[in-house]
Formats: sequence, structure tokens, C-alpha cells
Amino acid sequence: MTSLLRPRRALTVAALTAVWCGLWGSASIANIASGLVVTSAVLTAGVGTTGRGGLRPVPLVKLGWLVLVDLVKSTVSVAAEIATPGDDTDEAIVAVTVSPESRDHLLLLAVAITLTPGTAVVDADADTGVLYLHLLHHDRRAATEAHVHDLARLACEALPIRSGPTRSGPHQNTGVVT
Repeated sequence: MTSLLRPRRALTVAALTAVWCGLWGSASIANIASGLVVTSAVLTAGVGTTGRGGLRPVPLVKLGWLVLVDLVKSTVSVAAEIATPGDDTDEAIVAVTVSPESRDHLLLLAVAITLTPGTAVVDADADTGVLYLHLLHHDRRAATEAHVHDLARLACEALPIRSGPTRSGPHQNTGVVT
């Protein structure tokens, strides 16, 4: 019962209830009450993260700022590309491998990369940590790879995943030969 009263859980319930109200467009008593019920049910059922992670606000703000700056820069770049006559693009699909620690953040990385015009994640392999990116300019490959690694580093700093026991699935290999 004490796990229900932790400040982190209360903050999670409050944040998810606020999102629920935002999705409905108002913070009425009915929306708050139904948001609390849905949020409590979801958290009780164990849906979502494993609870092994954390949140570091300063790196999270840095990550958000980097994505915002990318969005502005790339939007201007793509607009200029469209406005100029001729086609100076040299499109390519490139593979970028992220560190094993970053693999827990592949979805966040894919969204951050694809959010910016001019670069898009076309495929991702969670097992190997490879992101396949579509680039408008192949000559920017090295800079793009370095940028993806910066995003991955900030994602790991902002949302650390503590190592620990993981849930075992029904098909997990136990190492026992029968």
C-alpha cells in the first residue's frame, strides 16, 4: 500500500490525469475524475515502463532545446531547398548504429530525428541498435551521425534506465538444456 503513496507515483498520476484532461479539451470535474480512474487502472495493471528509469530535468531541457533548434534550422534549410530553382539534393539512406545504452530510447530518437524536415527514420532495428535514415544531402552524413549520437547521449542522460531485474517472458531462454 505504501507504493501507492510515493511522491513519484502521485506526480505520475497527476501528469497523466492532466494529459487526459488535455486530450478531452477541458479540466472539468468529470474529466479529472475519469482521468484519475483511467490513470490508476493503467498504473495498477503495470502498463507502460518497468519503473526502472528516472528523469533528469536539465538534460531533458537540453534535449528539448536541441530538437527545437533542429526543427527551426532544418525547416529553414528545407524551405530554401524548395524555393531555389534546380535540385541540389543528393538523397541517401544511411545506417547509424547507436550505443547499447541508447537502444532503450530508440522510439524517442526516431521521433526526434523524424520531427526535423530533411531527415527521417525509415527503419530501426532494436536488437542491433541501427537506425536507417533518409537524408536529403548525403554529404552531411558524418554531421548527421554525430548529431544522432548527441541526441542519444542526451536521451540517456535525461531518461536514465537503471539496470536491474527484468521481467521474464514465457519464452525466455534460461540456459537449461533439457
